[in-house]
Amino acid sequence: MMLEKLRQEVWACNLDLPKNDLVKMTSGNVSGRDPETNLVVIKPSGVRYERLTAENLVVVDLAGKVIEGDLKPSMDTATHLYIYRHRPHVLGVAHTHSVFASTFAARGTPIPPCLTASAMLGGEVPLGGFVAIGGEAIGKEIVAKIGEALAIVMQNHGVFTIGNSATQAAKMAVEVEDIAKITYYAMLAGDPIILTEDQIEMTAEMYKHDYGQ
Repeated sequence: MMLEKLRQEVWACNLDLPKNDLVKMTSGNVSGRDPETNLVVIKPSGVRYERLTAENLVVVDLAGKVIEGDLKPSMDTATHLYIYRHRPHVLGVAHTHSVFASTFAARGTPIPPCLTASAMLGGEVPLGGFVAIGGEAIGKEIVAKIGEALAIVMQNHGVFTIGNSATQAAKMAVEVEDIAKITYYAMLAGDPIILTEDQIEMTAEMYKHDYGQ
């Protein structure tokens, strides 16, 4: 079996999505790219998470050719691959339809940076325009609009997050939903206080250099 370590990581990250109530049934996916071979491990299309194994993940190249796997790769594969081809530092992509972040997608608005945790994602979570699903056009819109952020809400669709690993991309998917939930409730009570660029930068540096082990 190819890329066994990456398979295990991507499998665990996919299971984190329903565990954190970010997806329902078979929706959503996480992928990871191996920096040495440029091969990508991604969730197969339409497979329920409780039936997902590391072995039935699909390995594709950056052109979308299936290298290993008996199942069809996710319908979002072309989106993931476009991001990997155009953002070489990205080694993980996650996609969810999490409720609160998708509420901003449905409204067609970015998620404002009113929490210090927003700095983890790069500040404001930008908005991408409406794009039909199932091709690389979504990936093109993500690359055009995401900037230096690690998350983006796609109008009328859902959330995509990126990272330096599948693990970071999945973690950002959890973080963006938590931020969206608190921001949504804060907006119900009035106008939340938006962090300044300096405050975001200062907090981002803390997360980058001081947070964790």
